[in-house]
Amino acid sequence: MKVSIVIAARNEEDNIGKLLQALQSQSYQKDFIEIIVIDDHSTDRTAEIIYQHAMANVRVIRLQDDQLNSYKKKAIETGIQAANGELIVTTDADCIPPYNWLNTIAGFYSQKKPVFIAAPVALTIDSTILQIFQGLDFITLQGITAASVHKKYHAMCNGANLAYPRKIFFEVNGFDGIDNIASGDDMLLMHKIANKYPPDVYYLKNRDAIVMTRPMETWKEFFNQRIRWASKATYYQDRKIFWVLLLVYLMNLSFLFLLIAGFWNYNFWIWLAVLWVAKTIVEFPLVYSVASFFSQRSLLKYFFFFQPLHIFYTIIAGWLGQFGSYEWKGRKVK
Repeated sequence: MKVSIVIAARNEEDNIGKLLQALQSQSYQKDFIEIIVIDDHSTDRTAEIIYQHAMANVRVIRLQDDQLNSYKKKAIETGIQAANGELIVTTDADCIPPYNWLNTIAGFYSQKKPVFIAAPVALTIDSTILQIFQGLDFITLQGITAASVHKKYHAMCNGANLAYPRKIFFEVNGFDGIDNIASGDDMLLMHKIANKYPPDVYYLKNRDAIVMTRPMETWKEFFNQRIRWASKATYYQDRKIFWVLLLVYLMNLSFLFLLIAGFWNYNFWIWLAVLWVAKTIVEFPLVYSVASFFSQRSLLKYFFFFQPLHIFYTIIAGWLGQFGSYEWKGRKVK
């Protein structure tokens, strides 16, 4: 089975060469791998490095469209239109997949015949506060993603590690209807497919399928990323997701209310402390399980102490995701 790997790249000169090397070194049979990289108006050496790695199974396409609100969707769509493989696999230009990545995905696809595969993503982190916090937050999101998809409750995924049949993409008309939204090349597409084939969307829980990606390097970049993720919340056709997100947001907002109310009556601070502990206890089993899967249990000792920061960023990012704008890849979008 031929697999087409589609990658949208913009200003990734530090990693694109490593990614292409990792893809060329996959254990999957080389004759059945097609790599399509769409250069999204890079202003650094990304395009030059891509061309240096261009071989028989690597194709480079320069995105020509401008004045869009979702360049990444256009780039991915362009790559899929040019692809020849039965199975489309997408990852991000700042990621590194493991040696058996494609073999694992292709084997799962051959066995289950899914219409959409959400696969695991993890961060490469160091000992800084920002990266430890991102690591904890990210594995929590991955745990929720895996559980939600497995239970068929609602569809979540990360665009850094996805797979779906090429014919299914065109069957649901690709990004039509969601192409005006800056974010959502992953989950909004997933929802379109899941609405038509609800039983055939799967999460691939396998360590050989874990794609590693880099965390944000600054707090500004981190908040911009999370605001971008939050910006698509009101566009989900599956209203269960909207109500779950709203409930989570209101729960986090209650912590802020208790903090402020405590200046008038300290009993509210007691309730704040109780809820802080309760939140940690309820969430810890899931986080422990996911951290074990990703071999990142060393992060767990920080879990309790990072709860206030997690609550704060959820409130800010959730609000700005709906009512503000953000900067991403050097572009300011809404």
